[in-house]
Amino acid sequence: MDLYYKVIEDNLTIKQVLREKFNISSRLYLKSKRGNHIFLNGSPISYDSILKINDIVEIDLNFEEDNSNIVPTKMSLDILYEDKYILIINKSPFVAVHPSITHFSDSLSNGVKYYFDSISLHRKIRIVNRLDKDTSGIVIFAKNEYIQEALISQMKENIFKKEYIGILDGYLSEKSGIISAPIARREGSIIERCVSMDGQEAKTHYEVISEKDNFSIVHFILETGRTHQIRVHSKYIGNPLLRRYSLW
Repeated sequence: MDLYYKVIEDNLTIKQVLREKFNISSRLYLKSKRGNHIFLNGSPISYDSILKINDIVEIDLNFEEDNSNIVPTKMSLDILYEDKYILIINKSPFVAVHPSITHFSDSLSNGVKYYFDSISLHRKIRIVNRLDKDTSGIVIFAKNEYIQEALISQMKENIFKKEYIGILDGYLSEKSGIISAPIARREGSIIERCVSMDGQEAKTHYEVISEKDNFSIVHFILETGRTHQIRVHSKYIGNPLLRRYSLW
């Protein structure tokens, strides 16, 4: 993947073009600079140069990366979409997204590492969104750092719309609405979350789809993306989550 910009104004610097026109992060800028992946009119550049109108600035994002920190594991991947920039996978329930002490070689990332190796794509495993281990649904992998940064930025700006379906215990007193309750780590735990007035803002939109046998199937749209948000908010309103499936 290459990015190009044709200069249309005087007195711009290379750094200004990369930061203001491409929205390149400082980290990626420094990495590209050290690796000599930035060019001016097709040639290596002097970073002190002042650009002229009609100059062409190029950044090459096709460089290889070391991804040996993740063990490759052959597994069946349900690939929904793939191009030069992203890989979108439908994750099964009970599969961890990240490797960990308890899922060192059987996470989705291990499967993607094996797949990348099989197509000779030497890139880091870059996850754009995360799902809990027990949750099924879409997980997006970016094939380079620039795409990952762009998509995460869109998530922060609420351009992405995240939708879920969950099965809750009992019948909800209000069949639709917004749960607005801040979420924080539970004291003494690095994993558990709970509603806490000193936590981060969290908003969950919900609508009951159907009810039967003292269970409710509920459609959720997240306005924020806190860890375990649906689980915590469902428990908070008195209808604990049984299972959750991502739709987006």
